[in-house]
Amino acid sequence: MKRLFPFVFAALAAGLLPTASASARQETRYTVILVGNRAGSQTSTVRPDGTREFTYEYNDRGRGPKYKTTLKLDARGLPVSLDTSGNDYLKAPVAEVYTFENGVARWKNSAEAGEKRLSANAFYNSMNGAPEEFALLARALLEAPGGRLPLLPEGEASIRRTGELMLKDGERERRVVSYEITGLGFTPDTIWLEEDGGFFASVSAWLSVVREGFEASVPELVRKQDELEAVRITNLARTLARKPSTPLVFRNANLFDSEAGRIVPHTTVVVEGNRVKAVGRDGKVAVPKNAEVVDARGRTLMPGLWDMHVHIGPNDGLMHVAAGVTSVRDMGNDIDTLLALKRKIEAGEEIGPRIAAMAGLMDGRGPYAGPTKVLVDTEEEARAAVDNFARLGYAQIKIYSSIKPELVPTLVKLAHEKGLRVSGHVPAFMSAEQFVGAGADEFQHINFFVLNFLFDEVKDTRTPVRFTAVADRAATIDLNSPRVRSFVQLLKERKTVIDPTVNVFEGMFTDRPGRVPDAYAPVAERLPPQVRRYLLAGGLPVPEGKDERYRESAKALLKMIKLLYDSGITLVAGTDATPGFALHRELELYAEAGIPPNEVLRIATIGAARVAKRDGELGSIAPGKLADLILVEGDPTRRISDIRRVSLVVKDGAVYDTAALYRSIGVRP
Repeated sequence: MKRLFPFVFAALAAGLLPTASASARQETRYTVILVGNRAGSQTSTVRPDGTREFTYEYNDRGRGPKYKTTLKLDARGLPVSLDTSGNDYLKAPVAEVYTFENGVARWKNSAEAGEKRLSANAFYNSMNGAPEEFALLARALLEAPGGRLPLLPEGEASIRRTGELMLKDGERERRVVSYEITGLGFTPDTIWLEEDGGFFASVSAWLSVVREGFEASVPELVRKQDELEAVRITNLARTLARKPSTPLVFRNANLFDSEAGRIVPHTTVVVEGNRVKAVGRDGKVAVPKNAEVVDARGRTLMPGLWDMHVHIGPNDGLMHVAAGVTSVRDMGNDIDTLLALKRKIEAGEEIGPRIAAMAGLMDGRGPYAGPTKVLVDTEEEARAAVDNFARLGYAQIKIYSSIKPELVPTLVKLAHEKGLRVSGHVPAFMSAEQFVGAGADEFQHINFFVLNFLFDEVKDTRTPVRFTAVADRAATIDLNSPRVRSFVQLLKERKTVIDPTVNVFEGMFTDRPGRVPDAYAPVAERLPPQVRRYLLAGGLPVPEGKDERYRESAKALLKMIKLLYDSGITLVAGTDATPGFALHRELELYAEAGIPPNEVLRIATIGAARVAKRDGELGSIAPGKLADLILVEGDPTRRISDIRRVSLVVKDGAVYDTAALYRSIGVRP
């Protein structure tokens, strides 16, 4: 479920057209590629009068947007009218309009309605526009004084040229130029234009949009883009990470002992290099004479947090570290991209958490195949995939929704023979009970717990029905029923681990257009303006009369998590959502479910380390362990939301000031 957060439109962006002549329509087509697979298209047309029409759609496991946009530009390339209809990624209806007339800009969509009187037009950044609009912004910025433009409803964008690439397609050669646009998200977004300013591509390892006929150029574009972006990323790592040349000492700290789940006041911790040297009561631990001393002044010093469900990408790492997340488990990614990013982080070339465990994502072929190039339908393909993941150092495999149920026992056997754990989605036409019975060690997402009890009615879970059925029915499940109790007992007997990612479902079930979600209410005003407005987009489309039912189902998921915790089932805290901020919300939701805050912190530290089999060196603060520590303003063992107030992070011996990290991505500390 990676990248459901609405502001990712910028990462998916594409489309820019030359001006049409007065006598002909011009049409340009683009291909949408999702993790190496063709997933959709964009068509851009310019009418003889200069009006632009865009159609854009792609299919991501039954989800995905479908837009039709009509847009007119002024002489500066800025929108004077825009009309978009269709549906968004989660299939909610879209109707968005914008006009600029007589010095007044007016806009309306499902989340916003506003107007501003302007001395000159600005660039309206639509909530649900076709990717074409991102490239129109690029052209307007290139024509603007200083390469800067005000954005509507608020904010400012700027552009800079970063590099170029000569592509060859048979006998054809094409020179393309890359530009970074700042002001839309937390970090700059890259777009590739042709030499004449026409749009060529917007690419990433996850999703790319490229001019039709040049699909084979995407890997080369991604490699070059990573190379160009590395200059900025490496500079951040060099300026924001500090490695003390002398021992680092914390004294007068309230130490969170994650093994015991309690606070130990008046504690001194000595760090040398990337290891903890000593831990003890103030005055009882020898402090090296040349040490750098941090007076914790009663703040909470605790092990770094773990996010056990990420799909980490470039630029994500800084956000994780700023939030106190020092270790992650990647639950499915492009193999080459992930391994390259892991090497960069370990070499200090990019700020990021320790990628402490990796899960190899695989799926079966079909119209709802997941975002992976590893497709397995036979025992031979399964063996090859498992062998490769084991060779590359993966800790587990992740089965996805289109895997044939009859192949699951084989995958379990092959993985266990290689020492790999087995986790994943419960495949379609298989119940969670059958998945666990076949030997799975873990399953992701609390919705699959619910779907186990809806199996008689909902067997094909490859589509968004795995969300909508749960939103409609979770509140009706009797947690005291024999069927529920029997399944929970099976989970306990099999020592099955559950990765709830409940923050995702809270967003889907309770977010409403025009309202800041509960998950982001504490931080919304700190975020960049264009990021902040996309918080208003809403979640799943809610059928008539189902608003309260969806909200009750969100509450029911928390009751299920509490039942699992009380029954001795191992939970791990993962997000599958916005780096850093989402983990804080995941932990708040566990506490809201009734799990004591100190136990929530144990889940996110030593508990995660144990599941990842890294507890010998991570997960607690003890002599000899790796120095992954965070300093928190407040006491999250009493008030879990204090976990949002991380002020200092030590990861692998490097020290980070979180205020400086946040400022570097446009977030107020």
